[in-house]
Amino acid sequence: MSKCMERLYNGIIKENPTFVLMLGMCPTLAVTTSAINGVGMGLSTTAVLVFSNLIISLLRNIIPDRVRIPAYIVVIASLVTVVQLLIQGFVPALYTALGIYIPLIVVNCIILGRAESYAAKNDPLSSAFDGIGMGLGFTIALTCIGFCRELIGAGAVFGHQIIPEDYHISIFVLAPGAFFVLSILQALQNKFKAPSATNGSAPKSSALVCGGNCASCMGSACAENHVKLAEKAAEEAAKAAAAKKAAAEKALAAKKAAEAAKAAEAAKAAEKTE
Repeated sequence: MSKCMERLYNGIIKENPTFVLMLGMCPTLAVTTSAINGVGMGLSTTAVLVFSNLIISLLRNIIPDRVRIPAYIVVIASLVTVVQLLIQGFVPALYTALGIYIPLIVVNCIILGRAESYAAKNDPLSSAFDGIGMGLGFTIALTCIGFCRELIGAGAVFGHQIIPEDYHISIFVLAPGAFFVLSILQALQNKFKAPSATNGSAPKSSALVCGGNCASCMGSACAENHVKLAEKAAEEAAKAAAAKKAAAEKALAAKKAAEAAKAAEAAKAAEKTE
């Protein structure tokens, strides 16, 4: 699997920002009253993710390390303004439905997190694909939640009525409905042992302190992760050095034994000659 395809797979499946990493919960819970709102917010965030990752990756060697976060925010805010104006101009109904949550994309932790953890350390192409993967994963998650809430709460899918009004459970299109749907989806993940920030019993496949599982980091694993990884690297280096030393000693011992055997054979040959 190429690096670009791996970034798409990670963003959509393995490291889905909503279902696995549990990031960007504010827009996830607020705008998913319908599937179309989820699609609109997801695609808006995807556009910002792709271009912010691309620009920050291109500028990663120019932006001073001490001001990298303000620089990232300036780039992200500029892109969000462009997206906001485009939505307001061409899709006013969606702009009205999403409201304040469009400008709040600026402080979405998914975007700043990918800029800091990936785009600032990798080439522009793979960074752009990382943005596409994360954005599509976010879009799929919001659409799924919006689909469930709209179907159960309003009996419709993308505005098309399916379930009669008498069978609607209206609370699902209200604020509590977002928590209900998200909790049910997370419960299913936990039930099937799927990787998730809420699933402490999921298989751990990371060398980090929290095992790559946010549920066990206790909110303070960031610094500990660096210490743990440094300790692990030091242990591996020590083991490699010890193995190398042991191999060298073994080779030296074998060489000395061979020389001693050769010398003994030479001594025996000399005795026979005498």
